[in-house]
Amino acid sequence: MRGIALACLALTACTTVPPAPEVSVSQVGVAFDRTGEVGSFADGFADPATSRAVTADDPVRVASISKLVVSIGVMKLVEQEKLDLDIDVSTWLGWSLRNPAYPDRPITLRLLLSHTSSVRDFHDQYAIPLGTSVQSVMAEPSSWDRKHGPGAGYFTYSNLNFPIVASIVERVTGERFDLWMRREVLQPMKLDACYNWPTCSDAKVARAVVLTQAGKPVKDDLGGEQPDCPVYVEDGPCDLGRWHLGDNGALYAPQGGLRISMRDLARVGRMLLGGGTIDGVRLLTPKSVELMLAPAWVFDGRNGDTDHGFYCTYGLATQQIPSAMRGCHDDPAADGIVRSGHAGDAYGLRSGLWIDRLNGTGVAYFVSGLSDDPPRGRAPFAQRKRPR
Repeated sequence: MRGIALACLALTACTTVPPAPEVSVSQVGVAFDRTGEVGSFADGFADPATSRAVTADDPVRVASISKLVVSIGVMKLVEQEKLDLDIDVSTWLGWSLRNPAYPDRPITLRLLLSHTSSVRDFHDQYAIPLGTSVQSVMAEPSSWDRKHGPGAGYFTYSNLNFPIVASIVERVTGERFDLWMRREVLQPMKLDACYNWPTCSDAKVARAVVLTQAGKPVKDDLGGEQPDCPVYVEDGPCDLGRWHLGDNGALYAPQGGLRISMRDLARVGRMLLGGGTIDGVRLLTPKSVELMLAPAWVFDGRNGDTDHGFYCTYGLATQQIPSAMRGCHDDPAADGIVRSGHAGDAYGLRSGLWIDRLNGTGVAYFVSGLSDDPPRGRAPFAQRKRPR
């Protein structure tokens, strides 16, 4: 089936070169076009401990694909003229966001979404615990690139950009990030999905995919129930009364905490293929979708960290592949077809949402149970084979 073949291309990069691919715990793929689903597969276990089989309707933590969905929310607020991509974000934060080495250079949403803001990850400080603020983390010198300032067009992928973005969303909407995203972005697309778990239905929570590494659960081993605490707590009780609007956009993990099934993720892809519309419901204008998917940064050989050739063009929380530039290895299917979307990589999971806008097709997929650094094929996408 054409849809299955497309999913297979995206999952395996059509390569079996040594070293041998790892054996995953589960694999799910859904291929789609503008009108609907055209094929799917699901192999392995959503919960290996109970031998619960995985399906295309089971929600999984899709890692950095979460950023793309955040960008959809930002573009909706831009259309409503509540946000502007090119205004100093300090306007909304209520405090001055500045790289201390470049105090006169403003930081904008466009820079944050495209990873050209000079914000940098350091020891996972983007996981900001309850009772702490984004402002306090950004006061640390280690959160900044002192060699390449904002607006210089220098790309380095940084999760920390997105807690800042989520804090801005809270400030301008007056609502907790995950609640606003559910009502204004996820529900209009008829998705039973959530950032962390509080806004997913009990039925979805019961079907959570448990992420494992080396045979041990590392994320979302829920036992069919909501987690006791939906946010990261380092000290003190899990008391959401300690939460304050706009202080800590990291709490609901905008950088990687979206839980969504591949069937639902395919609907996000269909909305993008539809120029902002799915099943007659308009979420964004075609102009906004075009702006999201168009490259905001292009590698020129010196202007960024490509992560071994994986990132060579990047839009507003979207990636464009392949780039066909020297030193870039971003064509996992080795077919030269231009695709837009995003990849995810965390807790032994690899995921992707990719659309071919020219042909009107796409694929949403994940593979779980891998090590931190599985073998690579001809591209920096990891090799895999079906689980035994």
